[in-house]
Amino acid sequence: MKALLDSGATGMFTDKKFIEKNGFKLEKLNRPVRIRNVNGTGNSGGLVMYEIEVNMYYQGYVERMRLDVCNLGRMEVILDMPWLVAHNPEIDWEKGEVKMMRCPPVCGKNEKIKKSKERKEATRKR
Repeated sequence: MKALLDSGATGMFTDKKFIEKNGFKLEKLNRPVRIRNVNGTGNSGGLVMYEIEVNMYYQGYVERMRLDVCNLGRMEVILDMPWLVAHNPEIDWEKGEVKMMRCPPVCGKNEKIKKSKERKEATRKR
């Protein structure tokens, strides 16, 4: 899946065609949401009517999240500035690499690191 880290985005989104193609379960929003594209125009999909709840996995990192469903074009997921602030990923712009080094407690990464340390400690004691 292709994801865009967008410091200007005001929400977390996923592409409608990607969701339909992969059979995700849609959840209807209580109230439709109007969104705008980067250039200020309305989204070609109209109002956001649905969201999905998914697990996101990336290099040992796991997080349960909700994404609004709209037309994104070439991108499959957009993660917004609040997500970037909360996770504070280490980004190497030259290599195009993202490392999840400073995840908040809600993420599975911290738990995985903790369990790995516990296993290493138990092995040393043997």
